Amino acid sequence: MRRAINFLTGFLVGAMAGGVAGLLLTPTGGSELQEQIKARFEGLIEEGRKAAAARRSELEAQLEAFKSVEPVSEQVASE
Repeated sequence: MRRAINFLTGFLVGAMAGGVAGLLLTPTGGSELQEQIKARFEGLIEEGRKAAAARRSELEAQLEAFKSVEPVSEQVASE
């Protein structure tokens, strides 16, 4: 148990040190960096929405195609 706690403590300290080093060594200012991250995040969200909408339309088209076909049990009964 103690090894796990030591590992987690080391991981968190390392993550914080890496984050601070990244912010201090970045070539852009803090507000610029925030805007860039925000723009990239919004772009990813928009791409996800577009992909979801495209997939939804594909699935709706497949559903309509399945609905238009007669069920197998009805085809056998009518023959």
